Amino acid sequence: MAASHKVAHAAYNRPSILKEIIYGIMAGLAAGFLWKMHHWNNQRRTKEFYDLLERGEISVVLKDE
Repeated sequence: MAASHKVAHAAYNRPSILKEIIYGIMAGLAAGFLWKMHHWNNQRRTKEFYDLLERGEISVVLKDE
């Protein structure tokens, strides 16, 4: 019984405030980077669209048949 008490006691530690802050910052940075990559991708697509439109390779007007 004494061994189980030691294991249970060793498994529970108080949360480290510094660790929690670091984990939060890292999670925020990772989410921010993914969000920024999403916006870079949208910006690239928009630029490609307007470049094709300017060169006349595509049109937004339907052709009459």
